Amino acid sequence: MIILREENTAQTFSFIPRQLTATTIVLRNETTGTETTIAANFTVSTYYLTTTNVLSLKENTFYNLTIKNGNNIIYKDKVFCTNQNIDTYTVNQNQYVANATNNEFKIYE
Repeated sequence: MIILREENTAQTFSFIPRQLTATTIVLRNETTGTETTIAANFTVSTYYLTTTNVLSLKENTFYNLTIKNGNNIIYKDKVFCTNQNIDTYTVNQNQYVANATNNEFKIYE
């Protein structure tokens, strides 16, 4: 889930998409069903796409987020809009880490 604020200024968010090219943000308000389509620019950083846009969001509202490249869906998520202060958490300091294993199995008797 992506947490954004009700603001009249641009907000930035990053995500790991299915492909590294995107053109459009589609936000659907879960309460009203109203859908907003925004032509957007995205930058690539390693495995992430990042975008900065002005989004017309209302506080205490959930949105369905769809990122598209033309007609192809490359990312889906939920957005929650809140004006409360929220701590920022990252996973692996925004670094992608491949899971490695040596396939050892231990049997205890």
